[in-house]
Amino acid sequence: MEHTMRAEYTEDDPDRVRSWHMVRGTSTTAMCGKALRADAAARSDAGWGDDPSMMCHTCGALYLREVP
Repeated sequence: MEHTMRAEYTEDDPDRVRSWHMVRGTSTTAMCGKALRADAAARSDAGWGDDPSMMCHTCGALYLREVP
């Protein structure tokens, strides 16, 4: 299955990334269940863990169970 990182933005500044979530394919729903903006920035899953403070812990746990 293909995974993609998608941004969640702050409420105060809609262009500032609050955290990164993992989605399956091109979905706009994070693996943790959070609904993300359709125009949210997307990145390859290869970047997961580059900045742990910005990663959703729940998405990370589910993602690691799905990838070898």
